Amino acid sequence: MKTITTLVTALGAVVLLSACQSSQQASGQAARECSNNLGNAFIASCQQWATTYEGQRQADMGDGTYLNPIMAGDHPDPSILKDGDDYYMVFSTFESYPALTIWHSTDMVNWEPVGPALEKYVGSIWAPELTKHGERYYVYIPAKYPGHNSNYVVWADDIAGPWSDPVDLDPNEEYPDRIDPGHLVGEDGKRYLFFSHGDYVQLSDDGLSYVGEMKHVYDGWQYPEEWDVESYAQEGPKMMKRGEYFYMTTAVGGTAGPPTGHMVITARSKSVHGPWENSPYNPIIRTESAAEKWWSRGHATVVEGPTKGDWYMMYHGYENGFYTLGRQSLLEPIKWLEDGWYVSAGYDVGKPIPKPDGGIDGIKHGMPLSDDFSENKFGVQWSFFRGDISEQERLHYGVDEQGPYLKLDAKGDSPANSSPMTFVAGDQAYQFEVDVEITPGAMGGALLFYNDKLYAGVGVLEDKLLLHRYGMDQRFSDKPRGKKLRLRVTNDRHILTIHYSTDGGNNWTKYDTQMEVSGYHHNVAYGFMSLRPAIYAAGDGAVIFRNLVYRALP
Repeated sequence: MKTITTLVTALGAVVLLSACQSSQQASGQAARECSNNLGNAFIASCQQWATTYEGQRQADMGDGTYLNPIMAGDHPDPSILKDGDDYYMVFSTFESYPALTIWHSTDMVNWEPVGPALEKYVGSIWAPELTKHGERYYVYIPAKYPGHNSNYVVWADDIAGPWSDPVDLDPNEEYPDRIDPGHLVGEDGKRYLFFSHGDYVQLSDDGLSYVGEMKHVYDGWQYPEEWDVESYAQEGPKMMKRGEYFYMTTAVGGTAGPPTGHMVITARSKSVHGPWENSPYNPIIRTESAAEKWWSRGHATVVEGPTKGDWYMMYHGYENGFYTLGRQSLLEPIKWLEDGWYVSAGYDVGKPIPKPDGGIDGIKHGMPLSDDFSENKFGVQWSFFRGDISEQERLHYGVDEQGPYLKLDAKGDSPANSSPMTFVAGDQAYQFEVDVEITPGAMGGALLFYNDKLYAGVGVLEDKLLLHRYGMDQRFSDKPRGKKLRLRVTNDRHILTIHYSTDGGNNWTKYDTQMEVSGYHHNVAYGFMSLRPAIYAAGDGAVIFRNLVYRALP
């Protein structure tokens, strides 16, 4: 009897779920009603976001609420700066170059890209720190490069650039290997960087070099042993001063691994030199159950909202069921208590939340991801995987009788070593299509690309097609006659389907292999990145791309 009841309940939930999914434009109230009907286990599939360009989801629901994520897709380790009425934010970009695209907002919910702060390859970029000191902007950059891990800094007098070349803060490797810098001006007026492991070091007055030795000042907060976490991993110190106290907000528990691992903790001190006192309310934020909408929540920056006295945390989390999208940026209100500590304001970040008061409207969120290749969008939309500034020399934009095009010089002999062009997609389901024209000796195609060890898609050669699957170049098949094909890649909630067309997209043929790609993520292949739409050119010669069209799917 119990089994029958469970089955009936499950079937009823499926019916309700289908009804919820059929609505492509649900208000915040409708989303709340839907989730209440189904229960938390079905929230992820039930929710409907408002949309921006090409049907991409956006947080602003248009009814005075927002629904996380604020930045959909791969936007981890957010570092947010309040600068007058403006907000700027930057994220870890790891192996994507140009790197460190800066985003701008006036209401903390709707964001637009400004441009990249870094073009020169210095390694895999982990959690950066965006700050302003005086009238100058700085980005402090931890970078992992084989044989030389270090922290760098770039600076600019205008947030839009130009940005300086990266300055290595430890060129002779005299300091411990530390990541996740957090900038703070101490009670002595001196500048400091705090790092993972609770260490800190003084900066020169210009912020471009270390002064003196690195010291240990904070041991973190120990969570209960019975909690399921990845590892202790004390990291991501974000620093601020409020009243008579300095506050250090950090992450522990590991950014991946079990959904309940990552968490936000805080400590305070009246001196940058300590002692640092842990909050009695730790952890401030933590995913407590795998049934929640957002997993592994942590790595927070505390920031004041547009209205004085309103405070928020911007942090990242994995979306339940969508590890492939990477760690996405979430916004959560906090409140200050009379004892000088802050806590979560108690909202469910998987449901609509009132927008911050006092923000300035006018920014349309995000950007179009379709590209006719009439202009170079590198550093704003596109990036190369593990590509230096010299990769730009591979790009040749032009116009002929068919319209704009990008001619991409070939590199390597496979997607793995060709430095594919990728962009971040934040939708649970989407498709993109693009014309691919092969020159003699070249191979090019369209992919879903995680890293050089894990990708899937189809390559086009002069006389055949090549299946890419599991990060391998697997088998050839016959190719229709002609040197140009239009490829369509569909990622429908982890089901990858490829079509090709010989007449520009009027008629489509389904490729004979479909793939399931839900495992193409960090917990399988490391790297901290996301599964991204990509195009590539390998072999000899070049590949010509035209008219890439992106659309989100319901």
